[in-house]
Amino acid sequence: MTRKYFGTDGVRGTVGNDPMSAEFALRLASAAAQVLVPEGGTVLIGKDTRMSGYMFESALEAGFVAAGADVLLLGPLPTPGIANLTQVFKANLGVVISASHNVYSDNGIKFFDSAGAKLSDEVEKEIEKLLDKPAITLESGKLGQAKRIDTARSLYQEFCISTFPDDLNLEGVKVVFDGANGAGYKVGPRTLNDLSAEVISIGCSPNGRNINDGCGSMEPGLLQKTVVAVEAAAGIALDGDGDRVVMVDELGQVVDGDQLLYVLATARKAQGLLNGPVVGTIMSNLGLEHALQRQNIEFRRAAVGDRYVLESLREWGGTLGGETSGHMICLDQTTTGDGMVSALQILAIMRRTGKRLSELTAGMTRYPQKMVNVRTSKKMDPGQFPAIGAAVCEAEAELAQTGRVVLRASGTEPVIRVMVEGENENQVIALAERLAVVVAEAAT
Repeated sequence: MTRKYFGTDGVRGTVGNDPMSAEFALRLASAAAQVLVPEGGTVLIGKDTRMSGYMFESALEAGFVAAGADVLLLGPLPTPGIANLTQVFKANLGVVISASHNVYSDNGIKFFDSAGAKLSDEVEKEIEKLLDKPAITLESGKLGQAKRIDTARSLYQEFCISTFPDDLNLEGVKVVFDGANGAGYKVGPRTLNDLSAEVISIGCSPNGRNINDGCGSMEPGLLQKTVVAVEAAAGIALDGDGDRVVMVDELGQVVDGDQLLYVLATARKAQGLLNGPVVGTIMSNLGLEHALQRQNIEFRRAAVGDRYVLESLREWGGTLGGETSGHMICLDQTTTGDGMVSALQILAIMRRTGKRLSELTAGMTRYPQKMVNVRTSKKMDPGQFPAIGAAVCEAEAELAQTGRVVLRASGTEPVIRVMVEGENENQVIALAERLAVVVAEAAT
């Protein structure tokens, strides 16, 4: 059975279009409760700052309570905060209302199990089996209750601070924080302030519609300019739900997830704290793989999606993984991708070594990489089209072992991602654009 509604990271789409409706959210809560909270239990619900979050919060609350589950409403909180508090409150299930880095008109719903981990494909399939049935309503004596938790933000802030070394602080360190007008808009600056940093905040004035709009990890241009203008040591940019992070060094250069992973891996090895292989994805830059090889650090690739990086880390006994986009997983600190915790690990390395961020990333050279997103009328598998396969083989032959070609269907939208990387930037760009034309023709 393939998944009809769940993608790479939960259920996601444009609000008002199938499946992102209040009625669907009600059925989704009912189905999830029957699979994961069958005898009554506790469910946490948190969200980002999108206007539609109020609607989905109410619909999910109704569905879970009607199925006999007690609900704790956390309000706006980063996705990793909900994963953490699911464990703190010993809840059966954590629910996140967010479309992550997408525009405000989209929204999504994703789950964490009682251990703060994302659900497996198998569990999501079990939930989907019940999604086409009406939501259940138990008799009055078996209904759940709901209440709001006002301490959620402070509890998560305390957790973030606990991951920073006890013998260090950020006194005298100027940091620019970009909250993407999203879920981390309060937690981020307050956490940095508690560690004695000098904090300059941008992207921390959400209005329900400006999440990820010209700010955050997807659009760090303003952060780059601000870091240089105020002569900050670094800049931190989360995405809308706070599970991704990119940073900006003191020179105003963007430091992506691959570079952050390199800094974390080499520092942990130097301290004797690196266990197992470092795990990236099929989209991780080839420069990361080669840089880690030079440091005698094993590197392996997983499928795209932080859930698959996490599964691979557990399978291979690793503790450190991530994606180019900034989904960083430090299993020695937390259970899921956490933008704020990852940024704090980098700041701690800067503080302990006395090195600037540009110095820490100097050992890795990013190979030129070109990504072209080809929008299709519906989801499709590029591997099923002979013309696309032939074009890929031709491109790989031209690269002649100096680069890679990756075609991947997005797990959250009808898009085929065409990625080419190699040593020659002009060649990389030309090949990516040529392949994109072939994919677009096949998709029509």
